[in-house]
Amino acid sequence: MLHHISLGVRDLARSAAFYDAALGALGLRRVFQDDSAIGYGLVDGEDLLCLKLRADAHPPGAGFHLAFAASSRSEVDAFHAAAMLAGGTDHGAPGLRPDYGNNYYATFLLDPDGYHVEAVINAPAD
Repeated sequence: MLHHISLGVRDLARSAAFYDAALGALGLRRVFQDDSAIGYGLVDGEDLLCLKLRADAHPPGAGFHLAFAASSRSEVDAFHAAAMLAGGTDHGAPGLRPDYGNNYYATFLLDPDGYHVEAVINAPAD
């Protein structure tokens, strides 16, 4: 349904360090960059997430978050650990979320700009 999503960030280098680490744990990488933007995905030149430098950027209000698909619970754990080391703020440690389903395993963080991000797998334990 979505082709890509862009986020405005106030400090491109700081946000890039966070997303390099967090998304790297999920197998994603930088697929392009210039002085004002960095794209992440799987294929060069085809970003799924784009960070755009904007001095007045701020996250949307309550209810908005980005959920990144993980391929295993260990990827969710790695996402959380890498994101925390790269300046993220814990907003829910890795674990089962029975309110969302018996196998919903996720972690929640705030990125350096305050965007709510999640890594999730909804499958039996690996």
